Formats: sequence, structure tokens, C-alpha cells
Amino acid sequence: MQPRDELESVLYEASMPNKTVIITVVNKAYVEGDKPMLDLFLDGFWYGEDTRDLVNHLLIVAMDQTSFDRCKFLHLHCYKLETEGVHFASEKIYMSEDFLKMMWRRTLFLGEVLKHGYNFIFTDTDVIWLRSPFPRLSQNKSIDLQVSVDGFNGDQWSKSNPVNTGFYFARSNNKTIALYEALHAKKDITPGQKEQDVLQGMIRNGEVDKIGIKIRYIDTLYFSGFCQNSRDFNVVSTVHANCCRTIRAKLSDLTAVIHDWSRYKATVANGTMTIGWTKHLACMNSWKR
Repeated sequence: MQPRDELESVLYEASMPNKTVIITVVNKAYVEGDKPMLDLFLDGFWYGEDTRDLVNHLLIVAMDQTSFDRCKFLHLHCYKLETEGVHFASEKIYMSEDFLKMMWRRTLFLGEVLKHGYNFIFTDTDVIWLRSPFPRLSQNKSIDLQVSVDGFNGDQWSKSNPVNTGFYFARSNNKTIALYEALHAKKDITPGQKEQDVLQGMIRNGEVDKIGIKIRYIDTLYFSGFCQNSRDFNVVSTVHANCCRTIRAKLSDLTAVIHDWSRYKATVANGTMTIGWTKHLACMNSWKR
């Protein structure tokens, strides 16, 4: 099959046999410094269980030339997302105007991926993959979205779960394509809101149901974050630096996650099991002005 455009080409190269890709979005702020966020993100795949081969299916979407160049240097699958008149290179502080622009541009792009016929796991770069998530994701094709949450209420079908679009699986079909079109159409009529907030509103007011979307909300026991830690090192798949404001704070506390994981693996090897997560102090303090 001849790739019909540049995006199709990179999706085809990164895809698993079932037309699924893993996607993350980076900018200059995520690839520069002594230990950039992208490098720490990739460390997770190196240290995790059954995660190294997943890098072969990871597509890095670069928002500027510097991050694209860094991606190519690392010999990863890379795609440069052109956005005329907008500069996405610097750190975008949570909920700033530029942060919101970047989130909405991401939404538009992910809708294009679905239109190309590819399923995807979207993962923020501040999510550490400690185990392959696929065994914990349902293979039921009637489920259109499987979305992480800031705090799990115990019911995987409950609309009151607070969604977090920093990690989720989307199945490509007419319903999800329609959802992304409807979501992006709200960009200009929901000023000051990020796409996650708008999606949450669409879930709770019934718009998502009208489209026919079936959503599974995934347990923080397996897909955890700083808002709500996983209770069990034995089953956790991912750790997201949510409830955190700056890249510097995320780097500090995610580095601690990697160290916690290394200690966990050592205790398993030694037959001892007394370990907990290091407190996410840098992220807690990132909200202080």
C-alpha cells in the first residue's frame, strides 16, 4: 500500500499489526536541559516490564523544529506538527493561554489520526510506563474510549469519574471521529477551558451518549498518577505526573518514581515487600506562588 500523505507514512511505520500506535506530543521545553522530560519518559520504557519493544510503535509528535531534530537524533518515529503563526517551543504553564492553544491543536491532530484509520494510545510525556498497559486495556471492540482518571470512584462505567486525557486509548471508528469533530468544534465557544474539561462536560451532559460513544474509565490501581497513587506496585502499569504545575517539579518527582520502581524490583528479587511511593513534594510545592 502506498502511503497517501506524510502522516499516513509515519503512522504506517509506527503501527502495530492491528493498526494501533502510541502517541506523545513534545516541544522544545521537553527535549532540552540536563535530563529532559523526553529522556525520562524513554527511561520508563527501558526500566519497565515488557515495555522496551513498545518504543518501536511510539510516534513522537514535535511541535517545533528543536524537538523534531531531537526526535530524529534518537532514531524514533517522528512527525512535525506544523502550526502557522503559533510558537509552541517554550514551556506552557498549566492552563495558560498558550497551554490551551497547544491542547486544542493536539485534539485536532488526534482526530486526524482517527480519520486515517488508526487506533491510538495517547500518553503525555510526563507518564512513566512501568509495565505494558495492553493487558489492562479491554480488547472489547464495542468500547470506543478507555480513559485514565484523576481519582477512580470504583465504577469503570461511571460518568462521575474525573477524566484525565493525559493517558487514554481511542479506537478508530465513525463514532470517535464524530466525537473529536464535536469536541474541537467547541474550542471557540468554551474560552479558558482545555479539551479535557470540555470532554468532561460533554460526558456529563449526555452529548457523548448521543454520539453513541462507550467509555471505560480505567482504575488508578493500574493507571495511576500523583492525584491518586496506585496502591499496588505489583500491578501498576503507568504513573502520571498529574496534579503538578511545572516541568521542573514533574522531572523531580518522576525521577523519584523511577527510583521507587528500581527499589521495588530489588525487593521482589530479595523476597521482601516493604515499599511505598516517595511523596510528590516538588509537585505539591509547584502550586505555591
